[in-house]
Amino acid sequence: MLIKYIIALALPLWGLGGYAQENICFSPRIKTLQVKPNGEWGEPPVTLLSRGHWMEISFDDLQANYQRYTYSITHCNADWQQSDLLVSEYMTGFNNQRIDDYEPAIGTEMNYCHYTLTLPNEETRLLVSGNYIVNIYEDGEDEPIAQACFSLLEPHVGVTIDVTANTDIDTYERHQQVNFAVNYAGYSISNAVSDLKYVVTQNRRWDNHVEDLRPSSMQVNRLIFNHNRSLIFNAGNEYRRFEMLDEYVPTMHVDRMEYNGDYYHAFLFPDEQRINYLFDKDQNGRYVVRNGDNANNDTESDYFLTHFTLQMPQVPDGDVYLFGDLTNNRMEEEYKMEYNLLDHQYELVTPLKQGSYNYMYMFKRDGETLAQTLPCEGDFHQTENEYYVYVYHRPFGLRYDKLVGFQKLNYQQ
Repeated sequence: MLIKYIIALALPLWGLGGYAQENICFSPRIKTLQVKPNGEWGEPPVTLLSRGHWMEISFDDLQANYQRYTYSITHCNADWQQSDLLVSEYMTGFNNQRIDDYEPAIGTEMNYCHYTLTLPNEETRLLVSGNYIVNIYEDGEDEPIAQACFSLLEPHVGVTIDVTANTDIDTYERHQQVNFAVNYAGYSISNAVSDLKYVVTQNRRWDNHVEDLRPSSMQVNRLIFNHNRSLIFNAGNEYRRFEMLDEYVPTMHVDRMEYNGDYYHAFLFPDEQRINYLFDKDQNGRYVVRNGDNANNDTESDYFLTHFTLQMPQVPDGDVYLFGDLTNNRMEEEYKMEYNLLDHQYELVTPLKQGSYNYMYMFKRDGETLAQTLPCEGDFHQTENEYYVYVYHRPFGLRYDKLVGFQKLNYQQ
């Protein structure tokens, strides 16, 4: 598996496809791609369009030597397709600026270089609200090695969210129903029904996001979305957790640590197929980079070749993937698990930076794009999930979608 991984480092992965709004590492050299609003860990990638607010994008390049990287910024509509704005209409400065903030790893077995981009900066200021895609390029190349996505908000409307496990599909079993309302009192909208657009997501996933919504009822300056069947989500299960903080001492859910002369290996305890709800204080799929000394986490945390095993019968007509923020919530080829017929388990080895992780196993049926928590994790109405509602507005004559409302809810019974 290690030889297979090292060979893969030389193979670019251009053109993976997928939703435009996802963070994507197009090259397997690029790891730990993170987008932090105002530098805050764990927050959704949304911040205010006003002075004093910024977006931090960071990543590691496992090619340890400095590589000159540039970035370009694209403004997008609610559907994450490029808007009709000229570059000069949504940003100051020019695209293809260089990323100058970089640091090499210190004292690690797996060498890498850590890069950080902050927006706005001295060269670039963003002028309008909405969605943005930042593509990162090796100097002189036409294809990006990574893309990062975020949104800027000008809050004109209020959003309230309610979630219940009493749905039109079942009652306190496998699903959760999202209801929400939009209050636009004090904000001028010529036609609230046709001029507003909505996107609803669960746990920062985009494979099961919902759009093209219509209100179920209207009140004065208020739109209500209740009992919409498209807003019924599979409830899933709590994320699994582990920590890798020390090179020699196993920590949470780590069975043992080994060093083979080149890299450290972390062997997690085998996981089992879950058929019951399991309560846990998870972080809804997030991870945080840190080491046991909690010193210079970005550059002094090593990468461990991390061994995952899921003991369960092989599922036909599809594949099992490792899933969570550690995979950018994408079912990518490098996170597809292989089935060991002899030991009756799914297996995967992947390099992960020291830290605390949430993860789960997802099943994707052949020919489909939607990830399923069944049969690996199950769906249980008690599961604590985060839901986000985005509200966009395009007044008559405007050539882009403004983000005018955003709200998140951490649902738990």
